[in-house]
Amino acid sequence: QVCPKILGPVLCNNGMTDTTPTSRLPAFHSQTLEQRRASIAKAAQVCPKSLAPFTTNGLNEEQANHMIENVIGLYTLPLGVALNFQVNGRDVLVPMTLEEPSVVAGASFMAKLARAGGGFKTTSTAPLMIGQMQVLDLANVASAKLQVLENKEKLLAIADSVDPVLKKFGGGARDLEVRVINESPIGPYLVVHLIYDVRDAMGANAVNTACERLAPHIEGITGGRVHLRILTNLAVHRLARARCVIPVKELAFGDFSGERVRDGIIQAWAFAASDPYRAATHNKGIMNGIDAVVMATGNDWRAIEAGAHAYAVKEGKYTSLSTWGKDKDGNLVGTLEMPMAVGTIGGATKVHPSAQAAVKLMGVKTATELGEVIVAVGLAQNMAALRALATEGIQRGHMSLHARQVAITAGAKGDLIEKVAAQMVVEKVVRVDRAEEILKALQTQSKL
Repeated sequence: QVCPKILGPVLCNNGMTDTTPTSRLPAFHSQTLEQRRASIAKAAQVCPKSLAPFTTNGLNEEQANHMIENVIGLYTLPLGVALNFQVNGRDVLVPMTLEEPSVVAGASFMAKLARAGGGFKTTSTAPLMIGQMQVLDLANVASAKLQVLENKEKLLAIADSVDPVLKKFGGGARDLEVRVINESPIGPYLVVHLIYDVRDAMGANAVNTACERLAPHIEGITGGRVHLRILTNLAVHRLARARCVIPVKELAFGDFSGERVRDGIIQAWAFAASDPYRAATHNKGIMNGIDAVVMATGNDWRAIEAGAHAYAVKEGKYTSLSTWGKDKDGNLVGTLEMPMAVGTIGGATKVHPSAQAAVKLMGVKTATELGEVIVAVGLAQNMAALRALATEGIQRGHMSLHARQVAITAGAKGDLIEKVAAQMVVEKVVRVDRAEEILKALQTQSKL
């Protein structure tokens, strides 16, 4: 069944076509909104109907009223698509939801450079989440630790029986770890970690339920009291990794040689690797890309943020999540590793129509695959920020995009938005008061 709304052999069902999805769409930014939507549907090999939530706000008030409390309406953010991404040899169109200009453009351009080196190579660990149980009021903490470990198989069997559906799909309890906290404001206590395979779910509900089920059994074994029973967002067993190689010649532009850009990126990264003040903003740049995809797919961006920043201090000092260097041929090499607890089933991902459309657009089938695309976007966005900082400065590229928002704030509409923005960029003065002056002058000129 060929979709009638666009040209080409694009199917509305799960049938195959002769055309391979592509993320390369030259001159996409110059198209109208309607043309972009048609181009995206054709490039992704999906029926435009499946992307309809992007143009209808996706969520209605009734759906929203069942998602959170005290609902009074809806809040909308722009949704863009990052182009040029190739992840493990597959082209991916990446939906991104955020309010900040230059992020989508930056990630898209860096993905284009990465294609010349084979795109992004990604890997993941198993989707293992950690549930924590805080055990208090123990007569002997060391002895209690051993008692839990002695009953490990019994406890795992109990946890494994909590979710038969998850177990059917290969998930369930995998391991039990016990930690002794010797120094705390309340004295020594025990922490029991339940390691749980959550498959394609984010996993909070499954893990928390399993911990609740184990709590009375752990109390019976140790004679203590299980206080908190909750998943941790520091998902050290659920990691996503991305790597890219950028041929040095691809980095050259203007008066900057490829070697100069490469070395500038490495030197900028070294700043973040050694200084936590710089690392905070460096990692924020990574999260600009990651959060935008996490939000677009209906996942919990606060959980991803928490896990990322906690992981950045795993060695005892807050540092860069990414690494940048060069290979034996002088090419730029980047890597990124971080916790990636995202899901494709359950939660807002299955409730929010726009989130469903975003996952459909990406063509991902599993949570692992989704996480790997997301970490690739984070690495691309990191490179975009470092390249700008190490060459022309962050404001050069950001200024033209930010100028549009300033022009709109000043009251510009239609064609005047671009005219006001362009003049501010030429003057290198992007302020609302100057935008108002330029707008007034243009409006006066049009009346003559």
